[in-house]
Amino acid sequence: MTRIRHISTNTIRPTNHNDQLIHRIELTPWDLRLIQLDYIQKGLLFQKPAELEQSNSLIQHLQATLSQTLNIFYPLAGRLAVIENEDNTTCFYINCNGDGASFVHAAADGVKVADILDSVYVPDDIVNDLFSMKEAWNYEGISKPLLAAQVTDLVDGIFIGCSINHTAADGTSFWHFFNTWSEISRLGGYDKIYKPHPVLGRQFHEGVIDLPIHLPSSYVNEIKSKQLIIGHGSSSDSFQRVVFHFPKEKVAWLKSKANAEMGTIDSNISISSLQALMAHLWRAITRGRHLNPDQEVAYRVAVGLRPRLNPRLPKEYLGNALLGVIVKCTAGELLEHGLGWAASQINKTIASLTAEEARKYMEDWVKAPTFLSNMLGATNVELVTGSSPRFNVYGNDFGWGMPVAVRSGMPERKLGKLTVFPGPEDGSIDFEACLLTETLRAMADDAEFMEAVLT
Repeated sequence: MTRIRHISTNTIRPTNHNDQLIHRIELTPWDLRLIQLDYIQKGLLFQKPAELEQSNSLIQHLQATLSQTLNIFYPLAGRLAVIENEDNTTCFYINCNGDGASFVHAAADGVKVADILDSVYVPDDIVNDLFSMKEAWNYEGISKPLLAAQVTDLVDGIFIGCSINHTAADGTSFWHFFNTWSEISRLGGYDKIYKPHPVLGRQFHEGVIDLPIHLPSSYVNEIKSKQLIIGHGSSSDSFQRVVFHFPKEKVAWLKSKANAEMGTIDSNISISSLQALMAHLWRAITRGRHLNPDQEVAYRVAVGLRPRLNPRLPKEYLGNALLGVIVKCTAGELLEHGLGWAASQINKTIASLTAEEARKYMEDWVKAPTFLSNMLGATNVELVTGSSPRFNVYGNDFGWGMPVAVRSGMPERKLGKLTVFPGPEDGSIDFEACLLTETLRAMADDAEFMEAVLT
């Protein structure tokens, strides 16, 4: 176990918290259904330039620029709040009270950048400790910070890990925040940045649902009780996380192959690069799992809703705007057909998520609320993909250069979780995959799968 030494912990508040700000932000069904899950945890690994002094002055600079970033993203400096109503219902909202974010300065003694990057296997004994709030539930945002940043000194590098309460932000909002902080750090002030400010209003939901949402108090008691019995990212030795790197030319080759098989090249229903890549992984993992042909397999894909709604949600909307769609078939069907068939099933299922479907989901949810479970990995037949290769990950320059890698924290260590990121080279795509050790061994011997992976 790598020893992470905590040097200091501070509370960072906005520098300009004032009465002109919005004080209460309502939570939508997209936010509330995540309340019993973990925080989002993503972080960036940087090489340490020789001229960069990793000293208190750098930490003070990052703290000061985080404070300036919270002037813009001030809801992340607040807390979740609960109102118990007389009709035996409960309302949640974000109280923009300026209580602050957590900032941890730490050191990973003896750990080098190469210790994280030299193997396709993610060294969880190192990476998990590069984040604070490792075992926080979204529900706990009532008393805990909605945002926690940890800056960890390595021998020859720096890791900046952020944990954000998932009821307050999705991946799009997470990286909007990270991009804004890095730009403020690089340019030396929030008055110099070019990034648009987050959109905080909830007027986009008017006419669809009434806010605030009143949850039966029995639901809240259920959420509290499940906190005690549902685990966070597992420490099991039976599965591991790896990073599969797909170079630009291999991504293009898979896309071309899938569309050629289905006759959809240059059509309005063409298969995307990501869909072809997900199909490639789905088929290889299913082969590696050695399932019975009649065993049903499922692939859940998180789909962003901002461009799908009518009218569209602004890209800068701060909150959650995504839904999962599920592609199902039998293991036999998936492997008997080619890459194109699997990709087309993903393509058609994603296309079926229309603005009307999203609206109906919100209306139905208010009538009968359901909450996502943290129990991913209960069976060895399901996959889940989150995140996006479109996020601006490698553009985060805090003033000493671009990152060399992105890594996730403990919440992503769940069997069957496939987290997608842009690769470090333009047009490349990385998948961080958590799978059984024997499945990974089988995939390493799978020539069809490995043909597209950079080793």
